[in-house]
Amino acid sequence: MDETLELKRWTDRYMAQWNEPDPEARWALIREPWAPDGLQVLVNPPQEARDAAANLGIPHPSLEVRGHESLNTRVSRAYEMFIEPGEHTFQAAAEPAVLMPNIIAFRWSMVSIATGEAVGGGLEIITLDENLRSRVRGCDSLEGMTAGVRGRGVSVVR
Repeated sequence: MDETLELKRWTDRYMAQWNEPDPEARWALIREPWAPDGLQVLVNPPQEARDAAANLGIPHPSLEVRGHESLNTRVSRAYEMFIEPGEHTFQAAAEPAVLMPNIIAFRWSMVSIATGEAVGGGLEIITLDENLRSRVRGCDSLEGMTAGVRGRGVSVVR
């Protein structure tokens, strides 16, 4: 199979989990690309979290989500905050690129449904295992997100 086409399909399936309205279908979409002990690390969380951590003397907090259950909670919460109100959708913003064997990257955007304009976005850097299950190391840059949400993250799916 054409590598570019397979990477595009993989990226589309990965992005679909963030937009899926049905909780059961979303759960299935999460289990597909994420390994059972998958890890997403938000290395530069929203300003509110950074401020709270700074008040506790923690200069650069990171937030971690590990495993299918926690990832389901994380993806479902993002859906509730950004997609469910009907104002935005998450989309791949560029074709995936192969960085090294089994390591791909792609940009994504949160797009306004009303205007078609990107109002946030980021970069995912993903390591795939031999079964095309992700062992993800991603870096999200959530610049310009609505509701004051801004941050950067790293996703590690093993």
